[in-house]
Amino acid sequence: MNFRRKKRFEAEVATSSLNDIMFFLLLFFLIISTLANPSVIKVLLPKATPTQATNKFQVNLTITKEKEYYLDDKLIIPANLETTIAGMLKNQPELTIVLRMDATLTIQDLVDVLATGTKLKTRIVMATQPISG
Repeated sequence: MNFRRKKRFEAEVATSSLNDIMFFLLLFFLIISTLANPSVIKVLLPKATPTQATNKFQVNLTITKEKEYYLDDKLIIPANLETTIAGMLKNQPELTIVLRMDATLTIQDLVDVLATGTKLKTRIVMATQPISG
């Protein structure tokens, strides 16, 4: 009498729930990555090749296509831009301003902000999008 099984038992790993777990992880990281964005003001940036990095003492100046000025996500009046930046320079003399300006604005808008930075003797760096090619 032969009581041996003809088919051997093989170990299996149940992967049916793995798709659900991967979907939830992907969804979690997508939500977290949108919350981690430091600038939530939507601006269409001009394109350029990356050239340099900035120092760690920086302030974001965002100008929307409606010509609304935001200094670190705080709405300011364009006439008060110079006094606001001058007040910040008293606390941090090595301040760098990262200019996020909508690509549809005119050159005169850019020159006005750069003239303010030159008058206050502060460093202004323009944020751009990388050229995809």
